[in-house]
Amino acid sequence: MKPILETKKWLETVVIAHNICPFAERVFKNNGIRFEVETATEIETCLLNLILECERLDTDENIETTLLIYANTFADFEAYLDFLELAQGLLEVQNYEGVYQLASFHPNYCFEGSAENDAANYTNRSPYPMLHLLRESSLERALANYKNPEKIPDNNVKLTRELGLEKMKQTLAACYE
Repeated sequence: MKPILETKKWLETVVIAHNICPFAERVFKNNGIRFEVETATEIETCLLNLILECERLDTDENIETTLLIYANTFADFEAYLDFLELAQGLLEVQNYEGVYQLASFHPNYCFEGSAENDAANYTNRSPYPMLHLLRESSLERALANYKNPEKIPDNNVKLTRELGLEKMKQTLAACYE
């Protein structure tokens, strides 16, 4: 499926190749990432499927983490942010806060207060809007064995700015088939 292939290419050529997430390579190579393409366009259905994915993680220890890829919706970044806020709230209401964490990625990701053309936005730019559903326990173990994990975001900002906007644009564009 095209969205999965493009997302895997993004993981390999952006996230892993540039060490944006120092924990991604091991999980990727061990096939611990579940790639789920969400084709629904209704917010309620997308939220329901998010909870169903949490339930899947509850019962399947072989899945380390899930990337929910929104192939047909949330192209508008502001609409995506509204959905992200609803998704965060739903995890809390469903008692998944502290169990799972959401990380957010979008083709037009722009950090609050950041210029749209800041290369640092590419730390969270992806081929499709997506939610990354992480197990808190796995994240805690990974962070405990990593020296200075609090420096990861600053290191990523520095790296992407050093690589430059054009290089980051080209790298992300190369993920599309």
